[in-house]
Amino acid sequence: MGMQARRNAREKGCTRRTCGVQALAWAAAAVSVARAPTTMADGDGDWPGHLTPVGAERAGNADGSIPAWSGGFTTVDADWRPGEPRPDPFTGEAPLFAITAANVGQFADQLPEGAKALLARFPGYRMNVYPTHRTAAVPDEVARNIRLNAVRAKPVPAGLAYGVANAAGGIPFPRPNSGLEVMWNHLLAYWGTARETRLSTYVVSAAGDVDLTSSYVETADFPYYAPGITPDTVGPYYFKTRRIATAPPARFGEGYLAWQPLDIARTKFAAWRYLPGERRVRRGPSLSYDTPDPDASGYQTLDEYYIFFGGPDRYDFELLGKAEMIVPYNNNALYLRAHRALLGPRHADPAALRYERHRVWVVEARLAAGKSHVAPRRRFYIDEDTWMAVYADSWDEDGNLWKFSHATMYLMPDVPAVVIGSQFVYDMVLGGYVFGFAFAEGAPHYVVTPPHPESDLSPQSLVTQSAR
Repeated sequence: MGMQARRNAREKGCTRRTCGVQALAWAAAAVSVARAPTTMADGDGDWPGHLTPVGAERAGNADGSIPAWSGGFTTVDADWRPGEPRPDPFTGEAPLFAITAANVGQFADQLPEGAKALLARFPGYRMNVYPTHRTAAVPDEVARNIRLNAVRAKPVPAGLAYGVANAAGGIPFPRPNSGLEVMWNHLLAYWGTARETRLSTYVVSAAGDVDLTSSYVETADFPYYAPGITPDTVGPYYFKTRRIATAPPARFGEGYLAWQPLDIARTKFAAWRYLPGERRVRRGPSLSYDTPDPDASGYQTLDEYYIFFGGPDRYDFELLGKAEMIVPYNNNALYLRAHRALLGPRHADPAALRYERHRVWVVEARLAAGKSHVAPRRRFYIDEDTWMAVYADSWDEDGNLWKFSHATMYLMPDVPAVVIGSQFVYDMVLGGYVFGFAFAEGAPHYVVTPPHPESDLSPQSLVTQSAR
């Protein structure tokens, strides 16, 4: 896809196409492949002592820059109240060093291609690297389900590209042997049982103009993580979200509802839209594949939510192994700042972001035979302690680096969990970027709740909630 084609895609919506892909080798020195048996002797008893409850390496690295995991960070600040932004527990720390264009060569094997491109292009861009804190943790019930899933999870009859069967309540593959297993761990990673949030999307154009394109109230459930869930009771959908627009004024009251299936060969993606002027609910685009995100002015596709979201069936995923990399982590301080103060004319404010050294799984995605996608090649970097993607590089059909997705990783000791949080998606060819899933400034912030009644996430709820 050439430059003019990409510009037209942003203005008119992208056309899906099959494209050839040139293979580019991942630096072998940066990756050590970790293989493991597909089953363990006792799914609810003997758990390998060298692994954390989610399947990460418990030990630190050789030089001590990645410490051993010691239970995560679960201490809730005594002054914090649910609904408020969570405080930064590391507010007094100073960076150990900064990565800039002048020294990026020393860290080239610890950075994604997108970060290296930003450093090369913008003299003021830097990455402040802090001491590493392995803060991720999960509730005991989730840890127990992961042990059970380790010996029971399996592909759906159509194959793993289409879904996961016989798993619930925890990531399905704590000792992955394939790229698809890692990607399903990402898709089914733990965010809590349900949430209520106020979110916004900003687009920063190539000219540096900042535009608030949407704000909305979200209600979301993770049926896959409902209390007491089992594979027999989990149901066909692992995620449901309802969004009611509050800004800009022209979109006030618009509603969107999406349900994400565990088996996309058996159960279709389901989505609905409500426009107050029409006063009726219509089918809408699902949160999947390369449909342009209407809130992002074409800078982002719907499957770039949460770095990667929706069906994985359009790609062949290759597990390249594990690497020690510099990644965004424990960025609670970012959530205490005003949105517009974060958004520079070319990139996010480097002073607002915290980076640490962590181990990540590296997965290469290439277009599957007979499938189409505007990004025929992508590379994902999945944090070992949360199974959530922290970065993604995307290339166009001409082999040019096109998109760079960048999570922030938000610490929630009360849940406990570390989640992707707000994210940036940069267009490396045409310029500009998106700041999406931006949590509300102040309260109510990201609130983890018990599961909602099914009626709260039904198509009819779009009408009743929009009227409010």
